[in-house]
Amino acid sequence: MSYNADKKGYYGEFGGAFIPEMLYPNTEELRQNYLRIMDEPSFKKEFDQLLKDYVGRPTPLYFAERLSKKYNTKIYLKREDLCHTGAHKVNNTIGQILMAKKLGKHRIIAETGAGQHGVATATVCALMGIECVVYMGEIDIARQAPNVARMKMLGAEVRPALSGSKTLKDATNEAIRDWINNPVDTHYIIGSVVGPHPYPDMVARFQSVISEEIKWQLREKEGVENPDYVVACVGGGSNAAGAYYHYLDVPEVKIIAVEAAGKGVHSGESAATSALGQMGIIHGSKTLLMQTQDGQITEPYSISAGLDYPGVGPMHAHLFTSGRAEFISITDDEAMNAGLMLTKLEGIIPAIESSHAFAILDHKKFEPNDLIVINLSGRGDKDLDTYIDYFNL
Repeated sequence: MSYNADKKGYYGEFGGAFIPEMLYPNTEELRQNYLRIMDEPSFKKEFDQLLKDYVGRPTPLYFAERLSKKYNTKIYLKREDLCHTGAHKVNNTIGQILMAKKLGKHRIIAETGAGQHGVATATVCALMGIECVVYMGEIDIARQAPNVARMKMLGAEVRPALSGSKTLKDATNEAIRDWINNPVDTHYIIGSVVGPHPYPDMVARFQSVISEEIKWQLREKEGVENPDYVVACVGGGSNAAGAYYHYLDVPEVKIIAVEAAGKGVHSGESAATSALGQMGIIHGSKTLLMQTQDGQITEPYSISAGLDYPGVGPMHAHLFTSGRAEFISITDDEAMNAGLMLTKLEGIIPAIESSHAFAILDHKKFEPNDLIVINLSGRGDKDLDTYIDYFNL
């Protein structure tokens, strides 16, 4: 069994393109061209050059000595928080802006929850001199004010989504509406491994630089390419897809996906899609999503603005149902305390999304010789207000 997308964009029974007729030309143009463009030597050269000189790759693989000592195992951190803009998101936006240019597009739209993808999109649009509109839920705009300011400084127009829960799901709905109305000149940069085919596969490929680096970095440090465990937080799941990518079909590498349980998996305020989700269609893709018995999407909740998505990317839905990955749900309280612990032990303030991944160290027993790589997907600057309020700092 392969855990990558097939030619039709399916991961097992998940994926595909379930879209209105009016979106077909947009996604079809991309589907027919994305692999060819990504294979062009000139594209690869420019992509790799920008990742190196602009994003600051490769990001370090850091042995967390004090954290390892505390849990009596070997823990490495993949430092995606050191990427330009503060998170892994920019790996994908660099790739997609180059793709958009190749396709002759001169207007970019995006959606964002935590604002990291919005900042990364606004950044590459500023870099390339391309018009940028970012849709963001009104609630997320309020709780991620520094990132909203960054987007505006970078020249992007931030449009609030005022419907529904006024968070990521609704921002995505608005972006899709815009794309339907502007099919010819506009490229939609989706920020995660969600949406209609070819997005989940394309975004995973752009993010796969993460696991590509982990392999040679581990070989350098430990003499092996494969860790025992790769751990990442999952909302839509792009940082996780990138960290898992080169290990998907390597069964001896165990995969752990960490979701947001919010105030508790069954509290009614959660975003633990694997525990609560059923098969359904959201934003053009068949996947697992949280829904009522009559198929209405239920509102997700997490203290982390980047994990409160009601579904999960089709790759992750397949990893869950096939048993390839172990899914663990972490509450707000567990995540916040894990974030503070990492800060005090290693001098690294993580994004609250990433803090969820560190919280599993209190849930799961690892052996002293286990090699664990945790993807530190983003830095905590954007979440300082949340940390301040939570811990009364």
